[in-house]
Amino acid sequence: MNDFAHGSRSKQPHFVLVPLMAQGHTIPMIDLAHLLASHGALVTFVTTPLNARRIESVIQHAKESQLPIEFLPFTFNYAEAGLPEGTENLDMLRHGLQEFAAFLEMCFSNKDPLISYLREHETPPSCVISDLSQPWTGEVAREFGIPRIGFLGMSAFATLCWDITILHKIYDNVTDENQPVPIPGFPHPLEIPKTKSIVSFYAPGLEKVREKIAEENSKSEGIIVNTFLEMESLYIDSYEKLTRKKAWAVGPMCLYNKGLKQMLSRGNKASIDEERCIKWLDSMEKGSVMFVNFGSIANIVPLQVMEIGLSIEASRKPFIWVLKAADKMPEIEQWLIEENFEERVKYRGLIIKGWAPQFMILSHKAVGGFLTHCGWNSIIESICNGVPMLTWPQFGDQFLNEILVADVLKIGIKIGVERSVVWGSEKSDEVMVKRDDMKRKVLELMDEGKEGMERRVRARELGDKAKAAMKEGGSSHKNIELLIKVVQERSN
Repeated sequence: MNDFAHGSRSKQPHFVLVPLMAQGHTIPMIDLAHLLASHGALVTFVTTPLNARRIESVIQHAKESQLPIEFLPFTFNYAEAGLPEGTENLDMLRHGLQEFAAFLEMCFSNKDPLISYLREHETPPSCVISDLSQPWTGEVAREFGIPRIGFLGMSAFATLCWDITILHKIYDNVTDENQPVPIPGFPHPLEIPKTKSIVSFYAPGLEKVREKIAEENSKSEGIIVNTFLEMESLYIDSYEKLTRKKAWAVGPMCLYNKGLKQMLSRGNKASIDEERCIKWLDSMEKGSVMFVNFGSIANIVPLQVMEIGLSIEASRKPFIWVLKAADKMPEIEQWLIEENFEERVKYRGLIIKGWAPQFMILSHKAVGGFLTHCGWNSIIESICNGVPMLTWPQFGDQFLNEILVADVLKIGIKIGVERSVVWGSEKSDEVMVKRDDMKRKVLELMDEGKEGMERRVRARELGDKAKAAMKEGGSSHKNIELLIKVVQERSN
């Protein structure tokens, strides 16, 4: 622990953390809050009433452990944003990307309440760390004359690609969205078609928000990245040269909380008893289980979900399959009943409807493969546990993460999706990957031949490096200490 942890409270650095209210963005920010607090810093974590209820056990653990973390719930102005009351998380948007701009604008209304709260706080704020999609926090930082550091829950690979894309406007005049476009200034040859780029996540109404994000990003002190130098130093170095800003690699942050029961609920309450889940995994052979989970926002249409179920059944491999809750996918619930699917696979398949304790599952020795939507949290958790991946990206940074996993690190296999899905506008009859192709890819990933074993060795070695980075003296451990020291010196 740093020396200032034992000093007076007035000298204690005070970090204000503002996540985007979405599971994939909140989870690593919770890990960052614990990481900063464990090094003696005071943390104010901004949330909302509904999101606070989702992480109830995390809040309780912080109190019981006497960690200096304050969870501050602010209420959104739903009516002003034109959104239904209670829309406090991205996974609650009924029309996906069409409502995204309104949701972000709603977040901006937290500026004045946060400023008022911090003015009254006994420990003045030292630094604002906010999701890059929360540009209003720049005004909060300037109000107190303190630095704002951006947090973008992406890989350094994807972050660098995104900044180059914005700087050079490389897709502005592209007519063929499927034509690969070179990424200028990337540290090695890279070509990305527009339909697989982060630009594909944009929608009408986001232009003003994008401009605010770009403006505030240019004023920030740098960014925090949930990665580690031993894996992404090339992209961290290139980002710093391109932007002339500091990039602190402080991950994988999920390893900080490893072993804590509260970690299971740091994103939401699990929909299955963890003891039942572990007992089931204990009954399976080492490395035999395929884990299938597409995250909280990715929306696989019912026909495609059915193809996934039939393909993993046909592979004859044991599996854990995470499905959205029945109220979100009533067609699938009906299909499971009509097909008697759960009964058919009960001796080698476990189906979780709703939120799953993903890190716990991936850390079990029985899991030998992960079919993932390529969200960065899922990928970094898989890397920490040395689990090879079958990649099925949807949108945003996910296609870039797929390239990193499959082509650069060579710890995964692409399932073969060639274009992004417009979040909230999925075609109900579209099947992007057929069951026979999927079955073949599952068997390839789980294969114990030479290629499969080499892939597993690379994944395990990378997992060992991730753990070493977070230990005392490791690269990420040093970076979190450096970050706190820099902020403390500036505030003093």
